[in-house]
Amino acid sequence: MSECKREPEQCCVDRVSKMSLVEDRIHDPHQPEDPILPAPRRTWGCPDSGGGGENAVGGGWGNIAGDPDEEQLREACGVFGCVLAKDTPPGSVNLAQVIYLGLVALQHRGQESAGIVTSEGRGAKNFSYHKGDGLVASIFTDDKINKLRGTLGIGHSRYSTAGGRDPANTQPFMVHTRHGPLATAHNGELINAVALRKTVLDRGIGLSTCSDSELITQMLSLTPPRGEKDGPDWGARIRHLMEATPTAYSLALLHEDKIYGVRDPFGNRPLCIGRLMPVGESNDGTNSPKPLGWVISSESCAFQSIGATLMREVYPGEIVELGQYGVRSLDIVPRPTKQTSETIGLEALDSPKIGESPPPAFCIFEYVYFARADSVYEGQQVYSVRKRCGRQLAIEAPVDADIISTVPESATPAAVGFALQSGLPYVEVLCKNRYVGRSFIQPDPRSRQLAVAKKFGALTENLAGRSVVLVDDSIVRGTTVGPIIRLLRQAGAREVHIRIASPPIHYPCYMGINIPTRGELIANKKPLDELAGFIGADSLAYLSIEGLIKAVKEGASLKNGAPVGHCTACLDGKYPVHLEW
Repeated sequence: MSECKREPEQCCVDRVSKMSLVEDRIHDPHQPEDPILPAPRRTWGCPDSGGGGENAVGGGWGNIAGDPDEEQLREACGVFGCVLAKDTPPGSVNLAQVIYLGLVALQHRGQESAGIVTSEGRGAKNFSYHKGDGLVASIFTDDKINKLRGTLGIGHSRYSTAGGRDPANTQPFMVHTRHGPLATAHNGELINAVALRKTVLDRGIGLSTCSDSELITQMLSLTPPRGEKDGPDWGARIRHLMEATPTAYSLALLHEDKIYGVRDPFGNRPLCIGRLMPVGESNDGTNSPKPLGWVISSESCAFQSIGATLMREVYPGEIVELGQYGVRSLDIVPRPTKQTSETIGLEALDSPKIGESPPPAFCIFEYVYFARADSVYEGQQVYSVRKRCGRQLAIEAPVDADIISTVPESATPAAVGFALQSGLPYVEVLCKNRYVGRSFIQPDPRSRQLAVAKKFGALTENLAGRSVVLVDDSIVRGTTVGPIIRLLRQAGAREVHIRIASPPIHYPCYMGINIPTRGELIANKKPLDELAGFIGADSLAYLSIEGLIKAVKEGASLKNGAPVGHCTACLDGKYPVHLEW
C-alpha cells in the first residue's frame, strides 16, 4: 500500500479545498473556529470463515447455512448513528428510539442480527447496549429501548459475511481501550484481512472472532505510527487504518462524545449524514438554525421516518466527526496510486496509468437491487435510476407483447420505465405474499416445487391469453425465474418474455456481497442464446453493461464536484483493487 508523502494537514487542505469543511456547526466554546484538526476478505484462512477463493460461497464468505435455492443477493449490513445537540432539551428526543427506527428503515440490508450501543458522552466508563438475532422489531422491545440511555449512539443490522453467524459477531463491536470504550459498526468486507490480522496478532493482541469488525476495532486501538500528543488522535488512527486497507467499508465509530463516520477511499459502500429536525420543520431544514442532532446512515431512506433531512453523502475516503455542536470533515484519505495491473488472473483492470489514482468504485448493485428505492446516492434517487434502466432495456431489447409487468418489488421502477419507453401498458401479474419469511429447509420435493407459489400468487384475469414481458432486476442462480415462468403459464399467459434490468453476473464479489461462486451463476452455465430455453421463457435479454452505466451516470453528481465511478467487478471481472488472500 503506497503512503501519502505529504503531511496529513496539507493532504487534508489540498483534497478538501473545494468543499466546506464546516458542514453544520453550532458554536462550541471549547473548539477553535478553524475546523481542520491538528496534524494528525476477508479473513481468509480463519478457522471459522470457511476458507476463501473460488470455492468459497460468496467468494470467501463463511459456510453460511441457508436455503440452497435462495435466489436473492444479500447486502452485508446497515449502519446508523445519532448524536443529540448540546442544547436539545432533556427528554425531548428518545435517542434509542431514533436509532431503532433508523435500523428498521435499514432492515433490508441485514436481517440476521442487530444491535444498538449508546453512551452518556465524555467521561462515560461503559456503554449501554443490547444485541440479538432476528429482525430489529423482535429484538428491541419497549423495555429494551428504554434501558438504552445516552446522548449519542450507533446501531447495526447484519447479514453474516466474515465470521459466519456466530452470535459473538453481532455488532456493534465493543472494546475497552486505554482511552475509554470504543464501539464499531461496519458495513463491507476487507480485501486484505489476512495481512491486517497478522499485523494485529504480531503486536501481541488476541482476536476472539473471525469478524472483520473486530479486526477494524483492534486496528483502531493501536497507536498510529506518527504517535499522539495529549491523548488519542482518532483522526490519525482512522487514517492509519484507511491507509492499511483501501476497501470495502463504511464505518460508524463511537468514542466518548463523538461519532466518527468513515467511508473507504474507493467509496465502495454507501454512507450519508443528515440533520435531526424538530417535527413540523420544512423538508430542507432551512427554517431551523438549531437541529436537535445529527445522524449518519448507510442510506438516506432512514431519515424520513425519524424526522431528519439529508445533508450529503460522506465522500470516498472521508472521515467526518459528529458531535454535540455539529458535523465537521476531518480528512479525506486519497485512493492508493496504481502500482501494478495484476488483477488476480482475471481480466485486465481499466484503470489509470501507473502512478495515477484510480477512480472511485461505488458498488453499482446498490442502484440495481440493494438500496431502497427512495434512497439518494450521488445526488439522484435510486427509483429514478432504476426507471432509466428499464427505459434503456426497452431500447436495447424491444419485444412485441401485450403487457409489461414485474417481479415485485425492487424491479417495479424498471418495469415502469420499460413500459413508458415501449408504449405498452404496465399491468401487475404477480401478487407477493409479504409474510412468508425465509425457509432454510425444504422438507420434501413437493414443498420445494411449491416454494415460488408460496411467495407469489398469479393474477389470472390479467394474464389469460396475453403475451407478457416480465422485468426483473437480476438473475443469480436462476432457481426462481423458472418456477415463476411456469406459474404464469399455468395462469394462462400465452407467452412469457424475460427482460433483466442489469447485465449478467459472471464473477463473485469479494467486497461484502454474497454473490455465489462462478460455477453456481446461471450466466456461466449456458450461452446467452440458450438461457431462454433453459429457464422456459420465450425470450430472454439483459441490459448491457454500457446501458447500466449510462443510466446510472445520467443523473449522478456530488456536491464537491468530485468524479463518480462504479464497481462492476461482478459483471466484467474488473476489480478496483488487487485482491489478497
